[in-house]
Amino acid sequence: MAALSKIPHSCYELGHTWNPSCLHSALDVTRGALEVSFKIYVPLYLIAAVLRRKKKDYYLKRLLPEILWSTSFLTANGGLYIVFFCILRKLLGGFHSWSAGFGSALPASYIAILLERKSRRGLLTIYMTNLVRATLLRIFKVTIFVFYCRSKDGLKGFASPALKFIIGKEEIPTHSVPLERAAAIETEDSQASAERPSSRRKTLVAYTRELLESICRKGPRHRCCKHYQDNCISYCVKSFVRMFSVGYLIQCCLKVPSAFRQMFSKPSRLPSLFYNKENFQLGAFLGSFVSIYKGTSCLLRWVRNIDDELHALVAGFLAGISMFFYKSTTISMYLFTKLVETMYFKGIEAGRFPYFPHADTVLYAISTAICFQAAVMEVQNLRPTYWKFLLRLTKGRFALMNRQLLDVFGTQASRDFKGFVPKLDPRFTTMLTPGADVQLG
Repeated sequence: MAALSKIPHSCYELGHTWNPSCLHSALDVTRGALEVSFKIYVPLYLIAAVLRRKKKDYYLKRLLPEILWSTSFLTANGGLYIVFFCILRKLLGGFHSWSAGFGSALPASYIAILLERKSRRGLLTIYMTNLVRATLLRIFKVTIFVFYCRSKDGLKGFASPALKFIIGKEEIPTHSVPLERAAAIETEDSQASAERPSSRRKTLVAYTRELLESICRKGPRHRCCKHYQDNCISYCVKSFVRMFSVGYLIQCCLKVPSAFRQMFSKPSRLPSLFYNKENFQLGAFLGSFVSIYKGTSCLLRWVRNIDDELHALVAGFLAGISMFFYKSTTISMYLFTKLVETMYFKGIEAGRFPYFPHADTVLYAISTAICFQAAVMEVQNLRPTYWKFLLRLTKGRFALMNRQLLDVFGTQASRDFKGFVPKLDPRFTTMLTPGADVQLG
């Protein structure tokens, strides 16, 4: 069948097939997106606040506004898509192959990202651009990325505090500490440990800490190492335990909403919340990445007797092996994209690249629009996790589009929808839809 340039059907016949009213359909999607967005961002911000050790003032004054800020962004992204979907239909008199997806999502995404906090726009842009997938080397990009992290002023923005949290600020040079001061700190710590009362009531954490200290107490520490309270062995072991716990807890918390829904219907599945393969995979990835990186850095300081930024190249290369525990394309693509962003901004500082204002918002809008185009015209080429996210955000309404009408554009839009045809009210249809079921009276 020859591909047509435009189909004349109404937005009810093609898009919001569950309700003939454009206004009511937009409100339906907006309400659903608001509910889902709030459920997404509440645990996300709570986990971030706990990991960053925010103080009480943050929870009382800033937590809820930030949640509502991000919720409004994601809600607008979903609700405005339907609004522009209907507006373009009325302006163009029908649908072109680009207007139902890309054309409607582009202005909606641009307006939505302007509602989000500036500090989060870059991260969201990177996530969306990562949906345009490519096969990339994993270990090499981690190597260069960690090297920039160790370099002075190498990384700024979101990635810098994130990498400092994972790797540890002692591995990111800010200023040199005299050896005399390092020795003084070590002496003070040892005296404090000797004076610590042993009769204090011990918790599970205290027992674990004591066990680790007993294992690693006799290990050495190089004079160039900045982890003054631990020897090198203890430093690596504690780092593994800490980041393994963080990865495990993150995955557990992400599964809490679904676990609550199954608490009464399928209570036998609740143990899988804690004993899940994905939980241990993320923990193994984070723990091994940090411990290998820190262990290699300490070893190189012992071998070369100096603390050099070039150590990050070797340590980052070896730590990249940890990605085999958690083969996440999202993490891999994020690191690569953030590396490109870092190198680009360093090129701007050196006067070699031009600076484009508002590039992140424009790039986010274009990337999101491309993903929506795929979700409408050829969902088989969209990442399955993002398609599930769109279904969740719209309460399943994205799958109710009459994609049989879009098959004339030659993209096999209805291929994965098993001949789905919506039930339409003939009082609100402008022309007969092929194979459509109608609701009489």
